[in-house]
Amino acid sequence: MDLRQLAALVAVAEAGTFSAAASRLHTVQSNVSAHVARLERELGATLVDRAAGRLTGEGEAVVARARRIQTELDALVADVSSVRNEVAGKVRMGIIGTTGRWLVPPLLAAVGARHPKVRVAVLEGNTTSLVPQLVVGAVDLAVVNLPAEDPDTVVDVLFEEDLVLVAPTSHPLANQREVRLDELVEHPLLLPPPGTSIRVELDRAATDAGLILQAKAELDGLRLIASLAFEGYGAAVLPATAVPSRAEASWRSVTITGVGRRRVGLARRRRGLPSAPARAVHDVIADVITTQATAQHGVHPPSTSAP
Repeated sequence: MDLRQLAALVAVAEAGTFSAAASRLHTVQSNVSAHVARLERELGATLVDRAAGRLTGEGEAVVARARRIQTELDALVADVSSVRNEVAGKVRMGIIGTTGRWLVPPLLAAVGARHPKVRVAVLEGNTTSLVPQLVVGAVDLAVVNLPAEDPDTVVDVLFEEDLVLVAPTSHPLANQREVRLDELVEHPLLLPPPGTSIRVELDRAATDAGLILQAKAELDGLRLIASLAFEGYGAAVLPATAVPSRAEASWRSVTITGVGRRRVGLARRRRGLPSAPARAVHDVIADVITTQATAQHGVHPPSTSAP
C-alpha cells in the first residue's frame, strides 16, 4: 500500500468517476484504475462499485482514513517548513455563517499581517455539517454553535451571544420592547431542529418553566431562518449578530427575557497535532475575538454569566 493508491481512491470519491479523478490528479485514467485495483487486492475488498459508480461500504471506510492520512502529511510538510522558516501553509477553516459575517474580515487581515505565508480557505456551513468535516480532516478548524458534542473533537468556548426575537411588523409581539418566554410559546416560530444549539437552549428554558415551544417550521441553518424571518414568513429566535442594527419597515427585533445565550466555540480534532499554520490561525482567532467581540452588539466574553 502506498500514498498514490490512497490518493487515487480519494480522488475517485471526490470527483465521482475514474476519468474525472485522473484529470484532478493530472494523470491518465489507466493509472488511477491501476492504483485502486492494487489497493483492492492488498486489502482483499472491493472499494469501488464500478457498475453503480460509487464507493462500497469498505471504500467509504478507507477514504475516511485516507483523508486523515493526507491531512497529517500536509501538516508534516507545513511543520517542517515552519521550523526552517516562518509559518507557512494552508489552513481550511469552517465557520457558521452568522459569525463569519463579522469575524472573517478581521481574521483574514490579522492572519495576513502576522503570518503572510499562511493561506486560509474558509468554508461556510452549519454546525451539523461542519463537525463531521472536521472529524474526517476536510477542515482543520471549525467555528461552531455549542453544544457540538463529538468524542473526536475538542472545543474551546469563544463567546456567548444574546438571543432576540425577529418578527414581522404585523406579528402580535412585534411592538413590544421585551418578550417573556411564556409569551413566546404562545406563537408558532421558525425554529432550528431539536438537538441543535439554539433549539437546545430554548427547549431547556421552556422545559424548566413547564412550557412547550410551537414550531411553524424547523429549518437547519440560522442564515436560512433569518432570511425567512426578514422576508416576513414568520417570527424567529436569532442570535443578536444575525440581525442588522436597524430594523426594516417589514420587521422588528425584540429582546427576549428568561432564556440563556447561545455559545460559539472553536473546534479541532482530538487526535493528532494540528499543523503549525492551524495552530497559528487558532491563536489569531482567539486574539481577534478578544478585540472584536465586544464591538458586536449582544456578544459577551464566555466568563460573563447570562441574565
